[in-house]
Amino acid sequence: MANPQATSPTAPQPTVDVQPAVLEPLESQGPSAASAPTPLEALRDVPITITAQLGHTVLSIGDLLKLGPGAVLELEETVGTPVELTVRGIPFARGEIVVVNDHFAVRITRLHAPPPSRDTL
Repeated sequence: MANPQATSPTAPQPTVDVQPAVLEPLESQGPSAASAPTPLEALRDVPITITAQLGHTVLSIGDLLKLGPGAVLELEETVGTPVELTVRGIPFARGEIVVVNDHFAVRITRLHAPPPSRDTL
């Protein structure tokens, strides 16, 4: 059964008047580029979340379903294994777990080289 609201491919189409866009040249307004803060400087106070992954383990689904309060998961990493520090999943440093005022902390031991700038790609 045909759709009564469907239009046939030979139906006349409405006429559309198309004109080229006329754009004015962009003129700089405000402070000069030399006195404006760098993009990175403008982001200095933006908070970010840093993640330190302590370790990992692999379990079967059956073993996972057996877990409950008091269960202990043994991690594959040993004491003293360096931890990776990441921002949004991107590694930027390595460090070692330490305790400061009864809280876990990370002492940074190495910073990774920054990724290439998008300007140089």
